[in-house]
Amino acid sequence: MGSKSPSAGQSPQECPRSTVSAACIACRSKHLKCDGFNPCSRCSTDSTDCIYVRSRRGYKGPRKAIAQRKALSLSSDLSRTPCPLIRAPFGSRDLQQQIHNGSAVSSGQASSADPSLFDFSQDLACSVSNSVHLLPDLQQRCMEAFFHYFAPSHPFMLPKPNLLKLLKEKPLGYIEAILWYVGSLYIPEAPTASFEREAERLVNLPTCPRDGFKVQAMLLLAIAFDGYLYRDKALQLLIEAQDLAFDLGMDKREFASMHGEGCVIMEESWRRTWWELYAIDGMIAGVHQKSIFRFYNVTSDVPLPCEETEYMSGIIPPLLTLEDFDDAFFDARGIDYSSGTYRIAAIRNLGKVMALGKIVFQDDPTIDRIDSYIVNWLLHLPASKRSMVARDGRVDEMLFQAMMITQATTILLHRDHSQLDSAVAQNVTSCAPHHQITPGPSYNIHAAKTIEAAQEISKLITLPTSIIKHTHFFVCAITLAAIIHLSCWSLQLPQIQDRDIKEQLRLSSGGLQALVKVWPAAGVSFAQVKSIAQELYTAKKAAAESVLWTPISDDDMMRSIIDDQNIMEDMHLL
Repeated sequence: MGSKSPSAGQSPQECPRSTVSAACIACRSKHLKCDGFNPCSRCSTDSTDCIYVRSRRGYKGPRKAIAQRKALSLSSDLSRTPCPLIRAPFGSRDLQQQIHNGSAVSSGQASSADPSLFDFSQDLACSVSNSVHLLPDLQQRCMEAFFHYFAPSHPFMLPKPNLLKLLKEKPLGYIEAILWYVGSLYIPEAPTASFEREAERLVNLPTCPRDGFKVQAMLLLAIAFDGYLYRDKALQLLIEAQDLAFDLGMDKREFASMHGEGCVIMEESWRRTWWELYAIDGMIAGVHQKSIFRFYNVTSDVPLPCEETEYMSGIIPPLLTLEDFDDAFFDARGIDYSSGTYRIAAIRNLGKVMALGKIVFQDDPTIDRIDSYIVNWLLHLPASKRSMVARDGRVDEMLFQAMMITQATTILLHRDHSQLDSAVAQNVTSCAPHHQITPGPSYNIHAAKTIEAAQEISKLITLPTSIIKHTHFFVCAITLAAIIHLSCWSLQLPQIQDRDIKEQLRLSSGGLQALVKVWPAAGVSFAQVKSIAQELYTAKKAAAESVLWTPISDDDMMRSIIDDQNIMEDMHLL
């Protein structure tokens, strides 16, 4: 697929349009009269792109708020509505792909989506050529979106100036296509389906060199696919990238210097690629609970990543290893380690928990031993890492992920013995299969640690940055926390204020709603959490109504129900 405007020798009327507007987007947006030619005289004079789409009366681009509500409304029947359709209203990309492939839309989809979305997709399909070369400005926007939104959360590719220079010097078209694809996830009007197909096609060509750049390409696709609900494909790509990395010797210290072309920034990029393979392997295994952490027991002497500012500037400090980090407490040199290093250490702790297997008894000393690793990680954070917000106001994404992973790891370690009945959330399976927890009458230390960790995850939502700049794995961290919040709300534990639990649910649902703008996985999670919250609200309301028939008025109960109703309205349940 290519430009969204008709080709030079083609008039807009050559595309079947039942209700074609006589004005292009540029003229409409300025409320100016358009002569209907392609390009129109005004666009020709201004040297701007002239694009025609179906009129939607006052069209100024996709209506994001309306599209988001439509996307969330699709959740009423998750079992028969494919999850990618949740993303469709933000540009109708998956519908566009169906039209391009000639496939029909199922009755389940048709009954859930606004017909105008299908009309708009037809217009998009008609207005593009068979080429995948889009308008240069749209390509540029997708590239910019990659560096602005995605790269800080997964910073293993070369910094922007270096990577753009490399793309001009080397035949790395498949890398460029993948950057467009990943960036397009953040651009509502971008044809993501086209970028996706082209990126996959290029990276799978037999002529695509089996080198470190291909490892990076497959890793990028694996991350994006996982957030876009193509999880089987994501895991397969990750495994292939890992296998190729081993074949190339990327697990060895000398790989970076051998393939860095004398550039210290490129050498750092290769080291970061290895550690990103490690991190993504751990996060996919940890949040989905369906695969093993393959890299957990792998021995490697690849040095640790430096700070982001050092990477961007090219001033790379002396290289340090995991062994150095583990002995830092006893090292008199007082070395400062990067935020990326603390992220790696957090994922290593996650690996320790996943390697435990099932622990039968809650007083098993193994739990305390692993818990000490997690607590030590928190206690020994240096003063410079105590805040995730830097002096310039930016959120340290590596430190953010490190904290997210640490709190999620705490939940995974303690939940089995927390006695928090998880049955209420058994249908929240968007990220991982339901994990049964045996309920009990007592509030123990495992429950306290589990609840505290869930609250800390919810606090991460409040950081002063756009939530879509965070890694998509945050979706599953929020969902994991929401399961704990729902369990607490259903149990009404005396140690926990009911109002506080409901505020945590409000935060969780709000975070998921914001993330659904980019990641369909968030839409599925929100729908499932919303459904459980609605059931709990109905049950609590029925209980309150029964109290009203007793001789004693329960003011506290009524205040609680009013609060519940306000929260349900915020979550669009009423």
